Amino acid sequence: MARFELKLPKMGESVAEATITNWLKQVGDKVEADEAVLEIATDKVDSEVPSEVSGILVEQLFGKDDLVQVGQTIAIIETEGGDLVSIVKEAVPAAVVAEVAKTVDAAKESVAAPVDFSDSEKFLSPLVKNIAKEEGVSVAELEAISGTGKEGRVTKNDILEYVKSRSNQPAVSTPVVAVQKIVSAPVAQKAAPVSVSGGDEIIEMDRMRKLIAGYMVASVQTSAHVQSFIEVDVTNIVRWREKNKNAFEKREGEKLTYTPIFMEAVAKALKDFPGMNISVDGDFIIKKKNINLGMAASLPNGNLIVPVIKNADQLNLVGMAKAVNDLGGRAKAGKLKPDDTQGGTYTVTNVGTFGSVFGTPILNQPQVGILALGAIRKMPAVIETPEGDFIGIRQKMFLSHSYDHRVVDGALGGSFVKRVAEYLEAFDVNRDI
Repeated sequence: MARFELKLPKMGESVAEATITNWLKQVGDKVEADEAVLEIATDKVDSEVPSEVSGILVEQLFGKDDLVQVGQTIAIIETEGGDLVSIVKEAVPAAVVAEVAKTVDAAKESVAAPVDFSDSEKFLSPLVKNIAKEEGVSVAELEAISGTGKEGRVTKNDILEYVKSRSNQPAVSTPVVAVQKIVSAPVAQKAAPVSVSGGDEIIEMDRMRKLIAGYMVASVQTSAHVQSFIEVDVTNIVRWREKNKNAFEKREGEKLTYTPIFMEAVAKALKDFPGMNISVDGDFIIKKKNINLGMAASLPNGNLIVPVIKNADQLNLVGMAKAVNDLGGRAKAGKLKPDDTQGGTYTVTNVGTFGSVFGTPILNQPQVGILALGAIRKMPAVIETPEGDFIGIRQKMFLSHSYDHRVVDGALGGSFVKRVAEYLEAFDVNRDI
């Protein structure tokens, strides 16, 4: 029998860890190839981990709610076939094995004992720990670093800046360094106490709501939010959709909503104003090559998720409609994969779905812009004609654009949302589907 190590697979850009939420197979259970063994949750989406082989689950190396790093072995599956260890022992002469063992023992003695970060009260990511080990940063020094990440976490940039400053400065006694760090550290603000009466019900937030709460607070603390609003006449779009939605669904097998039309306009505007398709990393601006549109979607449990349409500027209206319907449908069914929520460069949220006329959405970090689509309403409006002005009934909506004032000024933020409005108002009512 051979023992196969089931590892936590790579789940997309920037996903480094996941939490085990449920074991679908128990020790002793038979597992088929491609059959789900356990369920995991990342900071974006829930998923399943399938087995790559058929066999018997003989060991679970982690329990429910444990945090596991990508690449770590999470279970052992015993498969049919020869014992790999025995095969290796038989194939390699004993003298060679003894020599290798002697070399390994010598290497172990020459390597210093690794720094134990388990005593630290701070959350330290695997990347930060690795940098600390390589640079010889002690646990005490890590504790003294004032983190700029969420809830004061030490980020990659924080520890690299610390290492750089440590190498450039003359040696200073530890007490002085500690005092300097304590003085510069931000003072944590305690939340005001909440009064609870006998009739109140106390409900703990679920895991996703806690993550969303943390992201929202961190985003507001990170970026200087500012908004621009513009009213748009979408009468042509409403008429065109009413005229073509049935034929579109019959031909393409897809429902035609307003969302893909709005997404198409946003993608065009981002090509016109690439300064909105950026992110911020410390003092650096990263210009994104691809236009990947996030579309905020409400889940049945009331939580929010943002699947991403990759290379949205390269899709025609049919392709955009298919992408919107696919991601939206899988979001509601809880079938999104981790990679479906990664790599967004700009986000659109439809507050009009719930009847809101406009909104002031919070940025989806590290993006610098998010557009809220308001409800479409029939409104009296002044219509200009060569024969003069008159009052008519038009279909109108508000676009609410939130942007990061650290890197986006009013001229760019306002011009961008105005361009989106221009594309929508210029929509060709005779356009072919």
